[in-house]
Amino acid sequence: MTLHEISLVVNGTREFAQVAPNVTLLTLLREHLGVTGVKNGCATGECGACTVLMNGEPVNACLVLAVEVDGAEIITVEGLAPSSDHLDPLQQYFVEHSGTQCGFCTPGVLISARALLDRNPHPSREEILDSLRGNLCRCTGYLAIVRAIEATAAGGD
Repeated sequence: MTLHEISLVVNGTREFAQVAPNVTLLTLLREHLGVTGVKNGCATGECGACTVLMNGEPVNACLVLAVEVDGAEIITVEGLAPSSDHLDPLQQYFVEHSGTQCGFCTPGVLISARALLDRNPHPSREEILDSLRGNLCRCTGYLAIVRAIEATAAGGD
């Protein structure tokens, strides 16, 4: 099988890889680059556990081929925090409002929420719920997640 040379920026770091045409972005991130915050939930684009930002837009990494990300900028949950000492405000409010339970869906939910807040810093509850439509969570019932996003939008109020 022919390998393709690609280059991408993952969480601010330029990465180079040789990938087969059938390798997904999810596999590239987890197995080749060691970025394990991206979760493999369903591998069919139904659960949102693998959501990442690709050039600022949320995508399911399980549905994107690695060859398609040549030249792209990818942000994963590991890339949200400004430093290892400080969480992104969204992450902090998830902690404060118990927006995580088992944590499996949390990386994808955080990425979807960050994309929403980047587009619309003060979304309505309906807009928040709509932005989470592609993320399945079996533990929280979404109320704590929504409250955390609302708190972020309100600046902690």
